[in-house]
Amino acid sequence: MLQIEKHVFVSDLDEAYTLLLADPTSMVLGGCGYLRLGNRKIGTAIDLTRLGLNRITRTKNVIEIGAMTSLRDLETDPHINSLAGGMLGRSVAHIVGVQFRRGATIGGSVAGRFAFSDPVTALMALDAELVFHHHGRMMLKDYLEGRGVRDILTRIVLSTACINGAFVSVRRSATDYAVLNVAAARRKKRFRIAVGSRPGRAVFADGAADHIQRYGLSEKTAGEAGTIAAGEVPLGDNPRGSGLYRKKICPVLVARALMQLQHTREPEEENDAD
Repeated sequence: MLQIEKHVFVSDLDEAYTLLLADPTSMVLGGCGYLRLGNRKIGTAIDLTRLGLNRITRTKNVIEIGAMTSLRDLETDPHINSLAGGMLGRSVAHIVGVQFRRGATIGGSVAGRFAFSDPVTALMALDAELVFHHHGRMMLKDYLEGRGVRDILTRIVLSTACINGAFVSVRRSATDYAVLNVAAARRKKRFRIAVGSRPGRAVFADGAADHIQRYGLSEKTAGEAGTIAAGEVPLGDNPRGSGLYRKKICPVLVARALMQLQHTREPEEENDAD
């Protein structure tokens, strides 16, 4: 059972950071969708809901997503849905149900470094940059690979460069956690392929992406890249599936995501055609 001794609505990020450092049992609250399921005792629960960190803003070059933005807002926001073919919004569409997605936050998923997270895999492929109150900017890839930081995630930054994206997954039921998920993105000739729910945290399949960049994207090379990804990405067992099963479906998902990229033209190419 989750136990909280003290619940504090902070007035600013400095107060939140001070509370976080003052007590090793303190914790920053996200949507608590996953946290409430655990057996944990929290000394000070730091609530950021009054700080306005639930906004999505767009400038010419970037989209900034506040850490307290709900998954439902990601799913429906026009700025998010205009980026990379709406890949990020689609990545949250199968998470439990609408009511849950209204409460769960993207910052909770990212800061928690949840291996089962669908949007984290999508953000990896989009080269997301994280902004922390004290540590400043950090690439999502580095955050997932490191030991984590005791800090407060304030926002997620995405480039608005012309990118095509695709997100695919396999689940045992429509609203269950993914057995395996794959996100792919393309910016001009540069490809990114991320594989998550392995069941470890999302990682890049760099060999597969390099293969596509070297030989071009076609049905044949997409299949070859899928095979490369299944060989380079560590795949293990958990109650949702075995490593052997994941190794069988990984090539299919990677190829499927890449073929979705092929069938979507970049805005730059469309403008040139005009």
